[in-house]
Order: sequence, then structure tokens, then C-alpha cells
Amino acid sequence: MSTRTYIKTLLIVALTALSIGGLILHIKIHPFMKYSYGFVPYVSCLLSIALIPCLLSFRKTLDYGYVLNGMLVIIGTITMTHFSIIHWPKTISLEAVLMDTTLADVTILWAKFFIGKAIFDLEIYGYRTDQLKSGISWRYPHLGWWMIHLVVISIVYGLGSLAWR
Repeated sequence: MSTRTYIKTLLIVALTALSIGGLILHIKIHPFMKYSYGFVPYVSCLLSIALIPCLLSFRKTLDYGYVLNGMLVIIGTITMTHFSIIHWPKTISLEAVLMDTTLADVTILWAKFFIGKAIFDLEIYGYRTDQLKSGISWRYPHLGWWMIHLVVISIVYGLGSLAWR
């Protein structure tokens, strides 16, 4: 097995393990049959476990896996942040924000994003140490592109949430 294949396999296993952990957390915290909103994270987790690793495994489908993984992270970040805002702790302290909100869950979710980005970057830019990354930071596939999408989707979600009150 080549170093390239070995590293890619380890990253895909790590991505899958995080997704399985997320599914277990969602089933524990928001049972699928008890809460109607539990359906979206359940489907997202299943996509993250079954589809995204397959898409990231092949060069032809790498872009699809990268975008789907990133969009699921953005959607999860927005919805979990919204959930924390709705169920905000009564007393605000550092401990309450760390332990009684979804901050830890969102942090774990972004670890999933960065593992997917590492897989993508290693496949696109190569494994050579002398390879320089170039391009415009706000264009696909760079982080600025993702930050723009996070902000725009958050605004649309927030406006939609306000409109349907």
C-alpha cells in the first residue's frame, strides 16, 4: 500500500468514525421517532456515513463528496446554533456556554469538515512537500468560498426563521 493510499484511507476512516459518533449522539439526544426535527440530522448522518466516504474515495467524484460534506457541516452548524439559541442556558457563564450549548458538537462537526478538506487537498494538490497552494481565497475550493456560503446560508436561514414565526 502506498503512503498516499494509506493516508487517504486513514482520513476516510476518521471521517466515517466522526459521522458514526454524530449519528449516535443525535439518536441519544434527539430520538428520531420522538422529535420531528430529528429526521434531518438522521439523514445527514446517514449520508455522511454511507455516501460521502464513497464519493471521496474516487477522483471522479471527489468534488461531489467535498461539496456535500461541506454543505452538511454548514447546515449542521446553523441548525445546531439555532437550537442552542432557542434553548439558551438561564445563567450565562463560560461553563454554561461550554457545557449547555451545542458548541462542542459544532466543533466536532467542523473537525469533520477539515478532514474532508484534507482528503480533497491531498488529492488535488498532491502529496509533494514542495507543492505550493495558489488561487484566489474566495473561489472554490478554498476556505473563503466556504465562509461566504456559511454567512449567506446563515442569513437566508435566519430570515426564513423570522418569516415563519
